[in-house]
Amino acid sequence: MSRSRTVVMVDAYAPTRRLAPVFHKAGYRVVRVQSTPEAPLVYRGAFDLSPYAGNIVHTGDLDATLSAVQDHDPVAVVAGGEVGVEFADLLGELLGLPNNGTALSVARRDKYVQIETLRAAGLRATRQLLVEDAAQLAGWHAGIGGRIVVKPIRSAAGDGVHFCSTPEESVAAYRKILGSENIFSNRNDAVVAQEYLAGGEYVVDTVSCEGRHQVTDIWKYEKLTANGITDLTCGVRLLPRHGAVQERLVPYALAVLDALGIGYGAAHLEIKLTPDGPCLVEAGARMAGLDLPGFCRPALGEGQLEWIVDAYVRPRRFGYRAGVDYEIRKHVVSAWAVSTVEARLRAYPMMGVIEGLESLYDVRPVVSPGGRLRRTVDDLSTPLIVNLMHPVEEIVDRDFGTFRYLDGPSFYELAEDS
Repeated sequence: MSRSRTVVMVDAYAPTRRLAPVFHKAGYRVVRVQSTPEAPLVYRGAFDLSPYAGNIVHTGDLDATLSAVQDHDPVAVVAGGEVGVEFADLLGELLGLPNNGTALSVARRDKYVQIETLRAAGLRATRQLLVEDAAQLAGWHAGIGGRIVVKPIRSAAGDGVHFCSTPEESVAAYRKILGSENIFSNRNDAVVAQEYLAGGEYVVDTVSCEGRHQVTDIWKYEKLTANGITDLTCGVRLLPRHGAVQERLVPYALAVLDALGIGYGAAHLEIKLTPDGPCLVEAGARMAGLDLPGFCRPALGEGQLEWIVDAYVRPRRFGYRAGVDYEIRKHVVSAWAVSTVEARLRAYPMMGVIEGLESLYDVRPVVSPGGRLRRTVDDLSTPLIVNLMHPVEEIVDRDFGTFRYLDGPSFYELAEDS
């Protein structure tokens, strides 16, 4: 295969393992670039490099990395995940390939700058504060009143997000976050405080090509309150392309893409639908996590994976198909268990019931028997994921309700030494 049939993917790790095979199917080889000498802690461990024709590790010498990339004569540079967004922007710009450029790279990663960029564009944006010290934060919270959110300016998967009802709680959260290490193995040097947005939280996933946007899938987060987390996500549900909620979400989502300069590639937008209208929680200029793109193929026939390939290497096909609405073939809920204990797990005694659910697609243990349970406080600390899929929506709803009913103290058999 000639070198002109090569795509570079920056920071592809296990969560985006499905993308390289889709490029292979289209006739392209994929070279992986790692933007840091060491993989972030959350991604360390066994990682299959066999789908990649090369693996270039950036050690700080940009000229050397750029030269190594140029040797493969790539036709596209794609961000393989959140941590790779800025470096993919830089490589794409330096190589003169279709890309989003670097002018707004920071706005696509820094949660504070991101929201201020929307505000400057005239879009609905949450009230927020870039925290400088504890006294400033306490005064701001007192002025806002009620509940606020305190979180790192750069992270993902709910890492470090705190829901705070009093200024004292906000200050405690700020002190806990500042200087700690986030899931990407970076020090949290800054903290943002934001007003709490009341309303349902939704995901709008898109892929763009030459500034034209395609909505590939829309989801709604299922929430509950547990372990001190007010809005703990316990699942995600696939929604139809159209509906009263979607008609309010999508125009706002597309305006967010334009404001953040996302004209190429995937985006993952998390949006609250408040009484005042849609308001961005945060956006990622990369494909969705939680394996949502993986569910789209059996549920919709295609999703972000296939549209990403079209956007970068088959732009004419993208342009011909853009605007076509997806249709649900099978309804999907990805349900996440919520552990309330820190203990060693002996077994899941209700697994037989789970395996008998009519809509069961698969079960993905995060903590296997013999492992240690953690209190679930974010996306990364769920012990078990149960994925449900069926052509009849009511069957998925029933089985999700059954799972939520089962997921209590008796769902976990703990080891005696716990």
